Amino acid sequence: MKRTTLTLTLLVLALCLHAQRDSLAFVNGPWQNDTLDGMVLKQCRFEGQQLFASNQQVFVLEIPDTAHYALAFAHEPRRTKTSEMAQKHDAVAAINGSFFDMDKHFPVCYLRIDSLELGENTPGKDTVNRKYYQYGTLCLSHDSVLILKTGSSRHWEEGLPYPNIMTAGPLLIWHDTLQYMRDDRTFVTNRHNRTAVGIREDGTVLLFVADGRAKEAEGLSLTELQLLLRWLGCRDALNLDGGGSTTIWLDFNEFQGVLNCPSDNGRFDHEGERGVSNAVLIMKNAE
Repeated sequence: MKRTTLTLTLLVLALCLHAQRDSLAFVNGPWQNDTLDGMVLKQCRFEGQQLFASNQQVFVLEIPDTAHYALAFAHEPRRTKTSEMAQKHDAVAAINGSFFDMDKHFPVCYLRIDSLELGENTPGKDTVNRKYYQYGTLCLSHDSVLILKTGSSRHWEEGLPYPNIMTAGPLLIWHDTLQYMRDDRTFVTNRHNRTAVGIREDGTVLLFVADGRAKEAEGLSLTELQLLLRWLGCRDALNLDGGGSTTIWLDFNEFQGVLNCPSDNGRFDHEGERGVSNAVLIMKNAE
């Protein structure tokens, strides 16, 4: 019994030391920071297995002034690239949105845009209600951006008053508390490209993208993604669709086009963007 207790204690200490090492590596990485008329773009390449004993490439777009910029959702009936949706709506930035059916193109999570319902939560094989990645909701109105923890009913979002709603998940951080991550899904435990949105206590919105599926950028498990968003100061954070869908696009000053390296073409370049069902846009408000 004493040996078991000692082993568990040593394991906890080892995990704490690893987390401390990785948090320092993340904070002290070779970040490039660019201020873009009120927004801040941060990007970093972690080489030499510097972060989580792996190579990573991370992008963070911070929007502290939601009076100057507004978030919006875009949707197309057939899969369309994030960059194309962004340009169609004259956005200044965009990331890919929530999950969708690759063959039938429609969203598989609840989606409402300008009070029009465009997608519903499709149940999984192991549930009559919602899937484990349908327990967080990003809500937009004319003056607020918030992340909610959903109820278990598959139709819970239908009673919400917000004109723009995008459900996704898993919910990563809720009211400054890391949420439980399942350990029986490779989607959770394996490293993949990741897209997420976070909100700090002061209302700053963060759009987060990590590349993956390449030796230059291996991607993150959802637990690793949780930690990075916590270290970025998020009070609430929500995982969006990832993998080959992960994309961040910008049209601002010298930043023109897809910034990350989407993986659908199997190369570590900017040309592998996948067509998706929906996207999160950053719009500049009229002066």
